[in-house]
Amino acid sequence: MKILWTDGSASPNPGPGGFAVIEVDGGEARPVVLGREAQTTNIRMEGSALISAIEYAGGDGCEIHSDSEFWINVLTKWAPSWEEKGWKKSKGEIQNLDIVMKLYELYTTHLVKLVWVRGHVGTTYNEMADEWANKAREGAKL
Repeated sequence: MKILWTDGSASPNPGPGGFAVIEVDGGEARPVVLGREAQTTNIRMEGSALISAIEYAGGDGCEIHSDSEFWINVLTKWAPSWEEKGWKKSKGEIQNLDIVMKLYELYTTHLVKLVWVRGHVGTTYNEMADEWANKAREGAKL
């Protein structure tokens, strides 16, 4: 099972955005996926990072560490009922539905363990994911 850390960034928000997936293997950490969009939001970039992490892990399964409590709640609490209701909420539309649907499909068809971590408190790999998400936003590539 792959151990992955993700983060997304947009500055200003909305504005140019980037995301990163960091793999930790035997105490060594390295970015394995970076992405960028010219006009986006932090939420979209966080979701894109999670999609990319699951796709990167493929059939090996993964443990994803994320500081996005929002996306963890989407996957574990809200999306199951939204799907049952035909991708509708009782009030208003589901924001970022394209990402929600793709991410939920990946989450439910792959072996994924989600671990929430508090962001920006000095956690080594979370800080590394944040740094690389910002670099991706600025155009860095692997």
